[in-house]
Amino acid sequence: MLTTGIIGLPMVGKTTVFNLLTLSQTELSSFYSGKVAANVGMAKVPDLRMDKLKIIYEPQKFTPAMIKVTDVAGLVAGSSEGKGTGNKFLADVRQVDALVQVIRAFASSLPHVEGSIDPLRDYNILATELILADLQVMESRKERLLTGKKKKVEDYDIELTLTTKCINALEEGKPISSLALNDKELLFIKDFGLLTQKPMLIVVNVDENQYLNGSYPKKDDLEAMAKEFNYPLVVVCGKLEMELLQLSEPEQKLFMEDLGLTEPGIDRIARSIYKMLGLISFFTVGSDEVRAWTIRTGENAKEAAGTIHSDISRGFIRAEVVAYSDFIKTGSELKAKEAGVYRLEGKDYLVQDGDIINFRFNV
Repeated sequence: MLTTGIIGLPMVGKTTVFNLLTLSQTELSSFYSGKVAANVGMAKVPDLRMDKLKIIYEPQKFTPAMIKVTDVAGLVAGSSEGKGTGNKFLADVRQVDALVQVIRAFASSLPHVEGSIDPLRDYNILATELILADLQVMESRKERLLTGKKKKVEDYDIELTLTTKCINALEEGKPISSLALNDKELLFIKDFGLLTQKPMLIVVNVDENQYLNGSYPKKDDLEAMAKEFNYPLVVVCGKLEMELLQLSEPEQKLFMEDLGLTEPGIDRIARSIYKMLGLISFFTVGSDEVRAWTIRTGENAKEAAGTIHSDISRGFIRAEVVAYSDFIKTGSELKAKEAGVYRLEGKDYLVQDGDIINFRFNV
């Protein structure tokens, strides 16, 4: 299962975001007091389509999509050189597939590790450490290329050019993810474990007034940076989200209406992570269970069948498919079939996000 790491400076709200996503009760001060072990949990991916299907089928069991989340120990300047929890931090970050950087914009009696509130500075501190760690990897790689021997001259030239390109970008303060790399180049660096190649979501943790006013320090600068590097950005108020979590469902609805909110901010974070990881959901439905199954974008029907059980993939005959929007528009499976939108697809059919599928198989 793909994993997302929550990263940031100490005392910015990383563990709060982790607890909200995973419904955990991890101690908020653990990393500030010296703990370095990462917290790991599972987070539900809210999906309004699933909620609608639950109402229609009234299933005995309801299973939403889930993602794995790791709360990584707080980083400090100099982590790339092993300072603070640097070595542990970098080791944990190398193990995840995507990153969520939590940045603090709220001011409170809780001291900031850098002594003041400056979201752009905080982003740059972490970005610099990731870039320096990648620079060490790529410079070592280039040195081995220049001093060693390669069997294939063509591959040597490609890899040397690629390595130089990556070093130049890193020295300019740009992440590897900002480079336009072709398939062959991506294949070369796939196993390098480059930290700045991982997709990243920026989460700005604000106070209640900042959230309602839609403003926080260095907002324009931070948004410009996120746009430049194609990082999605979500603003949340961790304190409000924690209060919301303590309420009953009717109370939550009233609370959000009073604040002019349509959904909890943590839901937007979960969905953004899911999309950032390149994941989509298809659904299986019935009175026994309504379930979301997670696959990568671009997987075919046979591969999707294997997500449910290897026997279904092995004995795949065909898939009965209806798009969620067509199902809702027609109102039922029977009416969808009568309207001709419930169709049979073969093993090479590329599953689309929101497909409702029943697999026919024989083993």
